[in-house]
Parts: sequence; C-alpha cells; structure tokens
Amino acid sequence: MTALSGFVPLVAPPSPAPDAALIFAFSQDRLLVYLEGKAARVPVQDQPAGLGLTLLRQQYLGTLGQTHCYSAELEQGAQPPAGMALKGLRQLFGLLPEEHFWAAGRAVQVVNWDRTHQYCGQCGAPTLSRPTTRAKECPSCGLLSFPRVSPAIIVLVEREGQMLLARNHRFPPNRYSVIAGFVEPGETLEEAVAREVREEVNVEVAEIRYFGSQPWPFPHSLMVGFTAQYVGGEIRPDPEELAGAAWFGPDHLPDLPDGISISRKLIDWFLAKHRG
Repeated sequence: MTALSGFVPLVAPPSPAPDAALIFAFSQDRLLVYLEGKAARVPVQDQPAGLGLTLLRQQYLGTLGQTHCYSAELEQGAQPPAGMALKGLRQLFGLLPEEHFWAAGRAVQVVNWDRTHQYCGQCGAPTLSRPTTRAKECPSCGLLSFPRVSPAIIVLVEREGQMLLARNHRFPPNRYSVIAGFVEPGETLEEAVAREVREEVNVEVAEIRYFGSQPWPFPHSLMVGFTAQYVGGEIRPDPEELAGAAWFGPDHLPDLPDGISISRKLIDWFLAKHRG
C-alpha cells in the first residue's frame, strides 16, 4: 500500500540548481502554501531561499516524477507572504494533490529530525550531515543518527460478519476506528497486534494477517496494518485509552475515519467483503 508513488528519495542536491522545485517549507509543523478557494498549492521555486523568507535550514528530498523537492525550516514566528498561509497537514488533506500531501509528510519528518539532531545525543558535540546518506554524524565520538521512524500496528478484528471498532477519547463525537498502538522493544509485529487488542479491549485474536502499511507523519510513525479473527473475550475497554468499543456490522456503522488513513482502508476492505 504505497502512499507516495513516483517519488525517488535523494540526499545530494542537484548541481546546478534546478529551474523549478517544489518547496515544502515549515514553521513549527505548519506548511507554507498558496490557498486558492478550496485548494492549496505548494510553492515552486528554484531554491527554498527564493521564497523570500528567513530559513534556518533546508534539505534536499529527491524527485517526485520529474520535479525536484526541497524541505525547509522557517524561523519561528515567520509571517507568510501575501496570498500564502501556514497550515497543519491534517488541515490540508483534500486541499493539496494527494502526492504533494504525502511528500509534505515526508518533508516535515526530515525537517523535524534535522532540527532536533543538531547536536550529538551522546557527547553533545555539533553534528555534521552526511553528504550521501540521510544521517547526522558526530565528528567527536562518531555516533550516527538516522531519521526516527516509530513502528505501530493497526488491526481490524472480525467476528461473524462484524468488526471491532473503538472510540479514542480524542475522537469527535460518535467517531470509531480500528485498534492501533506502538510496537514495544523486542516484539514482533504479530505479538504487538495480540497485546494491543488484549490491553485495549480484553479480546484475544488469532489468524493475524498482514494487510498493508502507510507512513503517518504525526509525528513519525509507520503504520503496519493487519486483519485478525476473534477467538475469545468480552469487550472491556481500557478507560485510560478508550471511551468505548463495540462490534459493528456493515449495515450499522458509526462515524468513520477519513479516507486518508489506513484505518479507513481496513474498514472499506471489510465493508466490500461483507457487502459484496
């Protein structure tokens, strides 16, 4: 399940500079865009400096099709030029072209990693960027730091034509989704699936099958999707994690997550299977 097809990740910027490039410039996780009615557009310049704003750092990302891409970090408190705005990525889904949205998701992770790894976490010395690898190297102690990716599982549990959905405390009213959680050190993905379902809703599962994966830049997750079959237990939601959980059939559904997420893709797969 590819979120961004046609993208070639690169580290070394082209020389000479390209005539035009997509510039994914962020100020505290908000992307600089042109707003045009109900659409948003990423600015195109030959270099991030062409935006006319003060940059703290910039990074070359690679190519999307034939177009070069840069990310950049704007100074705190930067004011967007006339006709432009700074918007969070969640606000921009459906406004940006989908491939630009996922490229922005990659860009914000690179920007945040670069910002938070200016100094070595082991000895405190200033780090250097490796010229051909997305990594920070400490010239003092040699520690290498790569961009952080946090693996998380997300699973749709089935039982006799129903799916198990849960409501997080942060969700809008009546919004339900599938079970998800971060993988712990030393776990396999399948062990994480069984543990998260057991911890969150007191249910045991089997027949855990891989479904697909999706990068999730909130802030730096890789969501690995699974399906599983119910084998026992009565639903008892963890009150610290969930506001509720229940079984739902294809003809009795709550408010569901947006199509942006692998959670909705899992749910749509279930609905297609049982409405088929």
